[in-house]
Amino acid sequence: MMLVDTHCHLDASEFDPDREAVVARARAAGVTRQILPGTHADEWPLLREACQLDPGLHAAYGMHPTFLEHHADGHLDVLEAWVRRERPVAIGECGLDHYLEGLDLDAQQRWFDGHLELARDTGLPLIVHARRAVDAVIRSIRRIGSVHGVVHSFAGSEEQARQLHRLGFLIGIGGPVTYERAKRMHRVVAAVPLEQLVLETDAPDQPDSDHRGQRNEPARLPRVCEVVAGLRGMAPGDLAEATTRNACRLFGLAQ
Repeated sequence: MMLVDTHCHLDASEFDPDREAVVARARAAGVTRQILPGTHADEWPLLREACQLDPGLHAAYGMHPTFLEHHADGHLDVLEAWVRRERPVAIGECGLDHYLEGLDLDAQQRWFDGHLELARDTGLPLIVHARRAVDAVIRSIRRIGSVHGVVHSFAGSEEQARQLHRLGFLIGIGGPVTYERAKRMHRVVAAVPLEQLVLETDAPDQPDSDHRGQRNEPARLPRVCEVVAGLRGMAPGDLAEATTRNACRLFGLAQ
């Protein structure tokens, strides 16, 4: 199987001791390409450096809604300069987080709107974080318009997935789908159109049920693929082929 991990934070410090080995294990497992989304401006140079380890690593640049303390006036202008100079495959990680307490919702919205406008102006896809905020994300997408992308680690409803599909957004499915208790996610994964699905690990976070409590890594993406394939009554190889095709189309990668 050839797989694309559409959301992996390989630049995170958790991978400092063995980053090259992590990439090698991923390739051995069939995960030949990874999308590495950024979280704040200070770490973009490290992200760019991490992507130089392997031609299958692709950067996205953005400002995560839970890193508000790292974002400063002028960073949207800096982001635009990075995007136009570095030519990443996407803009993000960006979005809204209504789960964590104490985050300034107005500030989150301002940053997200800036990312939406940049994506509209550049034509690049967005990588969107929408924790307990899918409806608010949908409203924002509709308001700005003319954007497309993926809502990663999707945990919404079938109706929300349908609305996102109509708006040009795929949904990213990762380790949480492997847990028996994730009944709503199982129903969504079984019901959405195949062309809306991409796979991810969100490594080093969100490990599958076989590795709970451990550092996640992209080599574990085949486990996600197996579970999603089972939920859809498909062979894992067929699901891998379809989701890889979806990821390549979204991010402009060669198939």
